[in-house]
Amino acid sequence: MKNTGDPQIVKRINRGVLLRLLRSEPGLSRAQLASQSALPPSSVGQLIGELIEEGWVTDVTSDSASGRTSSSLYISVRSRGLIGAELAVDYRRVVAVSLLGEVLWSCEEPLTNTDPNAVCAPLASLIAQANAALQARGMQLSGIGVGLPGAIDDFSGVVRFAPNLGWRNVKWSPLLIDALYQAGLPRVPVYIQNEADTAALSEYEFSEGDRPDSLIFVNCGIGVGAGIVLNDRLFTGTNGMAGEIGHNILQLNGTLCSCGRLGCFEAYIGSRAIQPDSVSSLQDAGHDLGVLMQNLWTTFDPSVLVVGGSSCMHYPDLVQAASATLQLYALSAGVSAPQLRLARYGLQAAAVGAAALVLHRLFRPTTQRAHHVSMVEPASPDELF
Repeated sequence: MKNTGDPQIVKRINRGVLLRLLRSEPGLSRAQLASQSALPPSSVGQLIGELIEEGWVTDVTSDSASGRTSSSLYISVRSRGLIGAELAVDYRRVVAVSLLGEVLWSCEEPLTNTDPNAVCAPLASLIAQANAALQARGMQLSGIGVGLPGAIDDFSGVVRFAPNLGWRNVKWSPLLIDALYQAGLPRVPVYIQNEADTAALSEYEFSEGDRPDSLIFVNCGIGVGAGIVLNDRLFTGTNGMAGEIGHNILQLNGTLCSCGRLGCFEAYIGSRAIQPDSVSSLQDAGHDLGVLMQNLWTTFDPSVLVVGGSSCMHYPDLVQAASATLQLYALSAGVSAPQLRLARYGLQAAAVGAAALVLHRLFRPTTQRAHHVSMVEPASPDELF
């Protein structure tokens, strides 16, 4: 990896800075970008020219009452697109989105075989369909993200721990890349991340209005996980295990969990443990979910807590009970709990967030070394962005 003094890395950093500014404040002029980025106006002009030519940015000109022409810059929503995929225990879901998070195409299929080799070709086929949908709109694919229910080592891309899929230390990235190549996908970067992490990025990268400085997404389905964004970065831990909250212990020597431990939160609030026709079951699970969110709150002190996944989206009583428990803890401590809300993208949160993962990595090239990147075909790191 080249050092950060390399001109190409500096250029990618500066491009990312400008794109993030335009995403936060659409309609800025070149002069305003230069002022807010502290980059020389000549550099801003050159970089914006390249970004317009490549379809990342669009320039809207208008005439004022005085007859002067003004120029406003926006992230393009018509030239480039992203593809996000979620590989879950019993389904695969793929979406195509714009650079600002508008879902342009989506599809979901059941998953009956979780063998690491068997899941790749069908997933790649759906991704190819999503790319065809982008091409039909005249849009160019900029990258592919995939979220799955497990801990992924950021540096190697190895899936360390995915108990609900039955995977441990699986080198899955090469299998997926080969399937994407066989499906005819273009030469683009491919990123793999935990599904709760990607769900968090759907809320963070595609946020409406001011972006929160910290956010935790609690994903409740068959498994239970959390995606954590702190200080503008996805927090994944040393081995990609950060956010595996479903395997925190709720009860000593309690119910057996899929991971082999006893008493994990997942064994009590995972969808396999919930009896949807039982009010007491939902209330108990909701209380336990509230305990879990209280622990996340006191550990990370986030601005926003978001809940999603099939259990939270299908059973509103579960979320209401969790919220009530969280508020009781806040009242007891005499402090205000963080904002708690449902996922904006609903059941598509992890897939949309996998697309957002592409932007999260490309907009922050100085963290490139720490995150595993594959290409549908081999490429130099300078070709990524």
